Amino acid sequence: MDWIERVAEIRRWSRGGERAPHKPLLLLYALGHFQRNGDRPIPFSAAEAELKRLLQEFGPPRDTSPGYPFHHLTSDGLWLVETRHGAGSPGPGLGRLRESQAAGRLHPDLARALSEEFGLLGRIARHLLDANFAPSLHQDLCLLAGLDLESAETIPELKRRRDPRFRDRVLMAYEYCCAFCSYDGWLDGAVVGLDAAHVRWWAFDGPDDVANGLCLCAIHHKLFDKGVLGLTGEHTIAVSARFAGRSQSSRDMVFSLAGRPAREPQPCLDAVEQEHIGWHSRQVFRTPARG
Repeated sequence: MDWIERVAEIRRWSRGGERAPHKPLLLLYALGHFQRNGDRPIPFSAAEAELKRLLQEFGPPRDTSPGYPFHHLTSDGLWLVETRHGAGSPGPGLGRLRESQAAGRLHPDLARALSEEFGLLGRIARHLLDANFAPSLHQDLCLLAGLDLESAETIPELKRRRDPRFRDRVLMAYEYCCAFCSYDGWLDGAVVGLDAAHVRWWAFDGPDDVANGLCLCAIHHKLFDKGVLGLTGEHTIAVSARFAGRSQSSRDMVFSLAGRPAREPQPCLDAVEQEHIGWHSRQVFRTPARG
């Protein structure tokens, strides 16, 4: 059985070409749960708030209910729902799902295939991400869904699991504000355009700790990872002298940061450790720094 084809054939609500990634979001969430907990059922009471947040941040602009995919995915042969009354979903209504103590799980055949075929989970997740979401959203979506995509695609003996709480902890530490420019955007109650940046990269043993994190807007995160921007031992912002830009935007968004103190986390929370700043300065930042 080709599970990628089965996933690609998921039936979706459509009207006038509107995006409807409800089922893909539930599947990504379920794959993350399977990664951490195996084939244990997912109570709707435990998943409701997390699914609502996934839909809010990565779903369509209109308001949608987490009960919709929890019920309707059962029609695609990938998902089963049981209640305290037995097998079968009570419908998409939140009240019915709560009252009946509904719980969902991946179809046993799919769960068995995920256990027996290494790499299948990663391939399914990649297909769902590529077919439904812009690449710039993939990392944040996986973190929120609790899905460790890198470990799903890595030889088991070598894998190291990411902490899905890293983003939330770092953004909270910096009060949802870019440490370099103070950008603090929200959309319909959800933070938008802010990332949790690793100072020492995760791929090079950087821990998922606040002391190795910075809350940065998307553009400053990219420039930080490219070595245009850096952090000094005094926690001021460094700008590479090798960076060139002629526009007023470049002056405002990059050159003006040189020497400016970076925002510190809330009191009693860990600032970036010198060890991680030193690693970034040696391995990433494009020296020399502008005066």
